[in-house]
Amino acid sequence: MLLQESIQAYHDLLTDELAGESQAQLDGQLRRRGLFFGDRPLCTVLRPRFITADQYRFLQDRCRVVLRAFARAYHAALTDRAIRGQFGLLDWEEELVQHDPGFRDPSPTSRLDAFLSEQGELRFTEYNAETPAAAAYADVLAEVFYGLPVMREFLRRYEVRPLPARHGVLHALLDAYRQWAGRGEAPRIAILDWREVPTYSEFVLFDEYFRSQGLECTIADPREVEYRHGRLVIGDFPITLIYKRVLISELIDREGLDHPVVRAVRDGAVCMVNPFRCKILHKKASLAVLSDERNAGLFSAEERQAIDAHIPWTRRVEERRTLYRGQTVDLVPFILEGREQFVLKSNDEYGGRGIMLGWQADAASWERTVQRALTEPAVVQERVTLPSEPYPSMVDGRVQFIDRMMDIDPFITHGAYVEGCITRLSTAALMNVTAGGGSTVTTFLVERR
Repeated sequence: MLLQESIQAYHDLLTDELAGESQAQLDGQLRRRGLFFGDRPLCTVLRPRFITADQYRFLQDRCRVVLRAFARAYHAALTDRAIRGQFGLLDWEEELVQHDPGFRDPSPTSRLDAFLSEQGELRFTEYNAETPAAAAYADVLAEVFYGLPVMREFLRRYEVRPLPARHGVLHALLDAYRQWAGRGEAPRIAILDWREVPTYSEFVLFDEYFRSQGLECTIADPREVEYRHGRLVIGDFPITLIYKRVLISELIDREGLDHPVVRAVRDGAVCMVNPFRCKILHKKASLAVLSDERNAGLFSAEERQAIDAHIPWTRRVEERRTLYRGQTVDLVPFILEGREQFVLKSNDEYGGRGIMLGWQADAASWERTVQRALTEPAVVQERVTLPSEPYPSMVDGRVQFIDRMMDIDPFITHGAYVEGCITRLSTAALMNVTAGGGSTVTTFLVERR
């Protein structure tokens, strides 16, 4: 197999000497380019993720169908309050999603989080439809890996191609802005989030990229913006397009519905991507809406087939009867009894927070969390098999190959198209860099020369 052969060929090149030289260059590039998550290096391994062109086409095709199903669920939620109720929106979110953002897509830029095995099994476990991170990280990590000494040797036998993502984010932003503005003038962009967040280094990369494309840009903390005389500003910089990286829930919790950004967006004084309506699909319950048998009539036969194949069984935690593998079950007793097969997830958390892995929890903790989920919106999801591969890293001056579990997270533009992807690695089952573990690597297509 090409994939196994190329991975082995890469590993065979990594003598302690060449690995040490490559590690030193990697460390230097991470520092120079600011590739840190808070104070931790973004990447701690010496190999990128390799996938084949066939795997990437398969991922693109499957994403296309599943995203079409998400779009159907979204449009049904806009017009049917009963369906919208399945998403578990809070009262203030119900109020904000009524606002028409002035462009078609609720999430012009998004990211699916998935697991893809070499055998072709694909499972989508979350849809980050609000503030997808790491597109700039992926592109810059690709440049870094291209320059490593070990890659110079590897490229004598294999070709690798990056899967760029920043341009997709830019085009999605500009497309939404032109729909909103109704004219072709260039936007003045503010990348909006709290200054202390660990992803701030990526905002710097996006700021540099947007400026390289001839756009005016600034990084703005929500606490520093003002809405005066019909314009949203930070200092003397008038903002016409917000690249929103701050979570809406954090913005409202900290600053309230009267915040200048909220007022400016609702008044139509500024374009914000992603808009308030992204909250509908961003909820963890969006996967429950897709996989729940009571919603089967929303989807085409092709979409239902894709949902069955690629969306793990997911349900809102509530007192009800439902189907599991064709059998009717009483949901709460069923998940209490089968905790080793399930994951509990808060409906609107991020960074690995609000997640309990049933097989790592004791029965009492699991029962308490299930009972809490009956009053605080949460979903239960069937456990998925996590693929793994060996990845090299330097330990005490020697190269070591350690099996790491890995996901694959395609970046989505316009709610429909895959534009690159990032891979996260971990030795723990909870794969999230924000939660404090793991490593991020760029993803390359590989083929023989």
